[in-house]
Amino acid sequence: MLIGCPKEIKTQEHRVGLVPSSVKEITAHGHKVIVETGAGAGINFTDDDYKKAGAEIRKTAKDIFAEAEMIVKVKEPQAAECKMLRKGQVLFTYLHLAADPAQAQGLIDSGCVAIAYETVTGKGGRGLPLLAPMSEVAGRLSVVVGSYYLQKHMGGHGRLICGVPGVLPAKVVVIGGGVAGFNAARVAVGMGADVIILEKDHDRLRFLDDYFSGSARVCYSSRDYLEKIIRKADLTVGAVLIPGASAPKLVTKDMLKTMIPGSVIVDIAIDQGGCLETSKATTHNSPIYVVDNVVHYCVANMPGAVPLSSALALNHAVLPYALRLADKGWKAALAEDPDLRNGLNVCYGKITHEGVAQSLDLPYNPAPAALAA
Repeated sequence: MLIGCPKEIKTQEHRVGLVPSSVKEITAHGHKVIVETGAGAGINFTDDDYKKAGAEIRKTAKDIFAEAEMIVKVKEPQAAECKMLRKGQVLFTYLHLAADPAQAQGLIDSGCVAIAYETVTGKGGRGLPLLAPMSEVAGRLSVVVGSYYLQKHMGGHGRLICGVPGVLPAKVVVIGGGVAGFNAARVAVGMGADVIILEKDHDRLRFLDDYFSGSARVCYSSRDYLEKIIRKADLTVGAVLIPGASAPKLVTKDMLKTMIPGSVIVDIAIDQGGCLETSKATTHNSPIYVVDNVVHYCVANMPGAVPLSSALALNHAVLPYALRLADKGWKAALAEDPDLRNGLNVCYGKITHEGVAQSLDLPYNPAPAALAA
């Protein structure tokens, strides 16, 4: 298979879909890889590094999209990239379509086969192995950036997250105890914060309670308790996820009015529309805005702030799946693996993921039927 890796063009996105070590593995399987010049420059991988790994270099993204049978990226295709996709071409990347009807329409119009990292499931449908590494990065980073914006000169009310002798540490509320929330809580505990984790799943509650053993309080998430505890939060991390679907709006406008002026909310769920009524996607160039004296950090590609670590972690997770698609062909690979098939979001102009279809109010065409057709 001919696999293409274009340079990411989303604002302040320096990750790359394929690092040289991944290219070396793919070419060792007998496949050809073409990479856009400068694709890895943001994390210090040169064109020569890619050539040594077995790739060929192309001058433009247009060349990549015109030649490749499968495109491997990091972030969702921008409008210009959607226009370069063609019927039957495989796109393997993060999509987050539930919050992006314009992109969904672009993929539908192209007729491509769009497989989303974030809806590929683990064995037996458990877990999200291609979303997990970026959730780990975003979760850990959320407390780092949140503590930064708590500083007075950055718009916060000036509480040091770890406190000092005689002064209480910051109270950190983590909404959601999945991969992102768990990692946010780990860092917050490590920094010395007073941490509360809100979660609904009883098995997960037990896991979190056992893991933290009192270093963080683990509480059942209800609207009533969230309303009460968020009033006391210095830093709130929104880390809820419904695979493929829009994130629920758990923090309302009315709740914001009760929060501490200068407190900070980091919305990790912004890729799926965010879990605040007041959430809107921001970029690393302009990461925050303020509503009712509460600082909102809603950067839609948080792991892009640490692109070297993020790109390596993502490649380690994605490579086995990319090889499977290339070795077997996408139809055979999806037909024999229901967990990989769960990643199929758009196929020949049809939405093939139920959560995406419901969020966008579009017809749902089950993936097995799309493959048969």
